[in-house]
Amino acid sequence: MNRILLLPFILVLASLATLAQQPDAKTLQETARTFTRQGDYANAIVVLSGAVQKDPQNIELLKDLSFNYYLQREYAKGLNIARPLTERPDADVQCYQMTGLFYKAIDDPKECERLYRAGIKRFPRSGVLYNEYGEMLWARQDNSAIKQWEKGIEIDPNYSSNYYNAARYYFLTYDKVWSIIYGEIFVNLESYSKRTAEIKDLLLESYKKLFAEGDILKNQNTKSPFVAAYLGILSNVSSAIAQGVTSESLTVLRTKFILAWFEKYPAGFPFRLFDYQRQLLKDGLFDAYNEWIFGAAENLPAFQTWSTAHGDDYSRFTNFQKGRIFKLPEGQYYRF
Repeated sequence: MNRILLLPFILVLASLATLAQQPDAKTLQETARTFTRQGDYANAIVVLSGAVQKDPQNIELLKDLSFNYYLQREYAKGLNIARPLTERPDADVQCYQMTGLFYKAIDDPKECERLYRAGIKRFPRSGVLYNEYGEMLWARQDNSAIKQWEKGIEIDPNYSSNYYNAARYYFLTYDKVWSIIYGEIFVNLESYSKRTAEIKDLLLESYKKLFAEGDILKNQNTKSPFVAAYLGILSNVSSAIAQGVTSESLTVLRTKFILAWFEKYPAGFPFRLFDYQRQLLKDGLFDAYNEWIFGAAENLPAFQTWSTAHGDDYSRFTNFQKGRIFKLPEGQYYRF
């Protein structure tokens, strides 16, 4: 008789033990993300689908599930999940970014543009959305893309991709000033990515093109007082590159430029990039910094020889660089 009474109790305990062993949504999400990192998107979808059944309103799970469908190239399924997320009151920038990826993938520019406009209206200080919108326009060969990247730089000055795209855009125009300035800001915000090497090459070529015609004021946009001041000083110190634009001559040119700039313009045009260059100059790191930017782009074997011969200086610079975060304040926007 006692055994019969104990049986239901044992079954309840077993049931509770089973429930206790069931992974929660957070654990399942981490498991799925491990599969995603391994490139096993199918298993990530299996795990996330189960997690969503347990917690169907969890926006983080839904975003991850949608993203894995995107990686799996199942765009219709992923879009069906992502699109409703943008209508939710707890939607974030990622929801719009994700949905935009699907519209790009299925080549629906109308809906994509409508989405980005709605997202920017909701998140007007998102550099991410301005960048994505600009990339969509650029893919359609619409030059108004630069307006989106510029706005992203103005309102969200520490988001690197707008600088990347703007620098590449200006490199294709006569206006090399902003390909130089935006390119150098980019390599400081994103110092060790595949895109960094590309922009270092662009920076070296931009300086060459800027000085190629002798008169650097020719064909440059000097409507901006900042640009006029920048070009005026560069013109005054241009003798530094009389024998060619190299990493060594650029170091001399840029040293003279910073010294002259802070004699004349620091109050009128406060600018974090130039402050950083002056700091490196004071700390004896400016030569290594210029070699880091231009050396490998100019001549990789020569750069390797230089970095070996100046090992202590180069190590001091790279250690300093890795130990700091380059950040730009708002309000230092001069592209107007």
